Amino acid sequence: MAHERCEQCGNPTPPWDIIHCGSGDGTYELLCTSCFNARIAESTGFTGFEDVRLDPIRMIDCKGETHQFHFQLRLLGDRVALDAFELCGELRAGYGFQLIGEADDDVLVLLGRLVEKIRRALSVRHIDFHERQIIDSTVRGRIEWDESQAGYLPLGVVDGKEVSWNELGRMLMSM
Repeated sequence: MAHERCEQCGNPTPPWDIIHCGSGDGTYELLCTSCFNARIAESTGFTGFEDVRLDPIRMIDCKGETHQFHFQLRLLGDRVALDAFELCGELRAGYGFQLIGEADDDVLVLLGRLVEKIRRALSVRHIDFHERQIIDSTVRGRIEWDESQAGYLPLGVVDGKEVSWNELGRMLMSM
């Protein structure tokens, strides 16, 4: 997949690290995370923000499968969002997590809290994908857009795997 160029620094940037940044006049720019954070820091007058780039980490789930998580730290005015996500190629896919903190929080403390959140999630399975059934009476995941469906159906992501809306419905109906 081709990298986009950040419209501020000109650096080629993978799709997962590009932010569509809107302005008050209705125009949009494609910015890399670093340029986005610098722009937000400048516009809010927050001079103490340190734009930290975190290396990916690997974690093992309860079935012994390895997951590699990438990180993105975004300044959002007086808050920061720290995202952890898996990639399929250069697009976000699989598990995804987010932690919101104060803009002046220690990034490594936020990272520790986020890693613990990931560890807890990886320790539990909600769906037996071989039997296509819900293991317990609880299913945790997130709902995304299913680009393959012309009918605008959502897509579930449970245990880091995509589950079609219809298939998730069938599993729920069996309960």
